[in-house]
Amino acid sequence: MSSSPRKGNFLTCAGGPSLVATPSVLLVSSAAVFPCKGSNTVLSRVLAGTMITAAEYGNTSWDLTVQVDEKDTEENKQIIRVKGSDHVGGIMLRLVEQIKTPKDWSDYALWWEQKNCWLLKTHWTLDKYGVQADANLIYTTQHKPLCLQLPNMKHIRLTVSFSSVVFKTVCDICRTLNIRRSEELSLLKPPDDPSKKKKKDKGKNPAVDDVIIMDAVGGIPGNTAGNSGLYSKTMTPIYDPETGSPASATSLWFGQNDLTVSQPNLSPAELAKVYKPLALVEKAVINSGWLDSSLSLMEQGIQEDDKLLLRFKYHCFFDLNPKYDAVRINQLYEQARWSILLEEIDCTEEEMLMFASLQYHICKLTKSSEPLDFSNKTDIDEVDAALSNLEVALDGGNTDKILEDITDVPKLADTLRLLRPKRLTLRPYKEYYFIFKDTTISYYKNKESSNREPIEQFHLRGCEVVPDVSVTEKKFGIKLLLPVADGMNEVYIRCDNETQYAKWKAACILASKGKTMAYSSYRAEVRNIQSFLQMKSVATPPGQAAPDLDAMEMNAECFVSPRFAKKYKTKQLTARILEAHQNVASLSLMDAKMRFIQAWQSLPEFGIKYYIVRFRGSKKDEILGISYNRLIRIDMATGQPLTTWRFSNMKQWNVNWEIRQVTIEFDQSVSVAFTCQGCDCKVVHEYIGGYIFLSTRSKDQNETLDEELFHKLTGGQE
Repeated sequence: MSSSPRKGNFLTCAGGPSLVATPSVLLVSSAAVFPCKGSNTVLSRVLAGTMITAAEYGNTSWDLTVQVDEKDTEENKQIIRVKGSDHVGGIMLRLVEQIKTPKDWSDYALWWEQKNCWLLKTHWTLDKYGVQADANLIYTTQHKPLCLQLPNMKHIRLTVSFSSVVFKTVCDICRTLNIRRSEELSLLKPPDDPSKKKKKDKGKNPAVDDVIIMDAVGGIPGNTAGNSGLYSKTMTPIYDPETGSPASATSLWFGQNDLTVSQPNLSPAELAKVYKPLALVEKAVINSGWLDSSLSLMEQGIQEDDKLLLRFKYHCFFDLNPKYDAVRINQLYEQARWSILLEEIDCTEEEMLMFASLQYHICKLTKSSEPLDFSNKTDIDEVDAALSNLEVALDGGNTDKILEDITDVPKLADTLRLLRPKRLTLRPYKEYYFIFKDTTISYYKNKESSNREPIEQFHLRGCEVVPDVSVTEKKFGIKLLLPVADGMNEVYIRCDNETQYAKWKAACILASKGKTMAYSSYRAEVRNIQSFLQMKSVATPPGQAAPDLDAMEMNAECFVSPRFAKKYKTKQLTARILEAHQNVASLSLMDAKMRFIQAWQSLPEFGIKYYIVRFRGSKKDEILGISYNRLIRIDMATGQPLTTWRFSNMKQWNVNWEIRQVTIEFDQSVSVAFTCQGCDCKVVHEYIGGYIFLSTRSKDQNETLDEELFHKLTGGQE
C-alpha cells in the first residue's frame, strides 16, 4: 500500500507491520495486524488495506460463540455480536430470539467451560466476568437428571440442580424424598472398582436393582407442593398422624418399594460378591470422594446421568422422631445395616449376633406387612400433652420429688477394679473403693479410707465413654478417655455385674456432657443400657423354650458378614441368631430399627472417617480420624490411636490455602497442624466445620436452617 505518512505516532511490533495512527484514521503498512478483541468487519477492512476511522477501530464489539444444549455440533453453535459492557441477562435474551425455537428457556443459563463456572448473575457484564472473544460458553439447563444410590442401595433417577451449591441441592433432594435434617447428608463419589474395568459387560452389580425414575411425579424442578418446610427445624409432619401413611407422593413413586420399607437381605452368594474388607488407607481413599458443599455439581465435574451416593455424612442425628422421620429412620437403619454386613465398622461376635437378630426381626415384621408403628398407638395431641404437663407443674404436683431432686446430691459408691494401661506392662486390674459424685470419680484404697484424700480423681466433663463388655464372658468394663493437654488418657474400670455396670456407665455418659445423676434422664439411660445388655445376651431367657431351628424361614448367613458366616455351620448360626432374637421378639418394627441405630451408635468406631495426612514436624504419613466429637491421630502401620483431641476443647481452626495446611488450636496452648495427602484439605476442613455447625442446632421451633452459617464454618477463604 503506497501512501504518504501523516503526522502522528508510529507504532511497531516485533515481526509485524508498522502503523501510523492519527486522530482520524489508521494506516497499515502490510497485511499483518495485531491479534486483538474487536470487530471482524474492522479487521477485514484492515487486512484489505483500506482506511478505517478511529471510532470504528475503538469499537469493542466482537463475535461470541455460544453452544446450545451441550451438543458440540455446528448447527448447535450460535454466534452473537456482543460488547464487554453487555449484561449476561440481555445476551441470553438476544440468544433466545436468535435461536427462534419455541420452548421454555427459563431453566437455561450460561456455563463457561474454560473457567468451570456458571454465569448466574445476569446483571453482571461480560467485562466483570472477564469473558472475552476466546470464551467457550454453553447455554444449557440448570436442572439435569442424576442417578442416586440411596443408603438402602436402591437407585433412583432424579432431576436436580447442577447450578446450585451441593448443600442446597441435597436439601432439595431430601425435600423430594421426605427426609428431614438434610444437613446431615451429602453426596459421595462412588469408589473406582478395578474389577469392573477388567470384566466389562459381565452383568450388573447384584446389589443394584433397576433404576427408579422419579421425574414423573413430583421430581420436576421447582415442584415443592406439599413439601414446604420439610428440611427446616420445625416439627412439620411428613406423615399423616392418624394413619401413618405418607402425606406426599412418596408412595406413588415407589409402590411396594416405599422408602420407609427395609429392603430384603441379599443371599450369602450375592453378599460375598459385594463384600470387600477395607484397610484404613482404602477407607481414606473412599472418604476423599465427598463433594464440596460450597460448589455446584457442574463445577466439580459431575455430568448428566452420573452416579452419586446419597449418604448420611455427619453421624450426629438430631431429633429422630418416629412420627415424622419414617423415611429418615429407615434409610439410617439401611446405612447402618450395610456398614455392619460389609464390615465397614468393627464389632464383636456378640454384637454381630445382636445385629443379626434385629435384622431377622425387622425382616420378619416387614414380610408380615406391619403398618407404621405410631398408627397403632393412641394419638395424643402434642399441645394437649404439653398443657397437661404445665397444669400439673402449676398445681404443685410431685413437690416432694422436686424438693428431693434439689436438696439431694446423688452419688454412687462401690468397690470396683481399675486399670491404668502403660506400654510394655501387663498389670492386672486392682480393686479400689470408688465414689461418683457430680461429674467426678474419686477412688480410695478401701471403704474405710474414703473420708481421707482420694488416691486420684477423674474429672469426666468432656471425656469419651467406651463400652468394654462381653455378656457371654461376664465382662462389664468401661473405658474412659480423659482429656489432657496433649490428647487423652485411658482408664479402664471393671464392674461386677450388669446392674452395677448400667448405673456407672449411665453416670459416666451424663458426666461427659457436664450433667449429674440428678438429671431426670439418668434413670432412662440406665434402663436403656440394661436393655442393650439383654439384647446382647444369647442365652434363652428363663421360662422360655429353646428356639425351633425350622421356624427360621430365612437363611441365617444373610444376616451376618461373610467372614463371620465362615466361622459357623448354618445350623449353629441359625440357633445362635434365634436365641438372640428372643431378647428382641417383643419389639415393634420402628422400635427395632431405632434399637439397631442406637446399637450402631454405641460401637467404638462409630462415625469415624479416615484421612491420610502428614502432621507438622513428621516425616511420614499418618491417619487422621474425624468423629462427631473428636479428632484421632492414628498410626498407619498398626492402626492404633496415638492421640485424641476433642472438639469441646477446640478454640479455633484455620487453613493456609497457599500451602494447604490445616491448623487447629486447643485449650492449654495445644496446637495441631497437618497437610492432607490423599485429598484436598477443603474436605477435612468442611468435615470439622460441619460438625461444629451441627452442634449449634436446637429444638427451637422458630429456628430454620442457617445456610449462611454453614458456609462460613465450612467454606474457607480461598
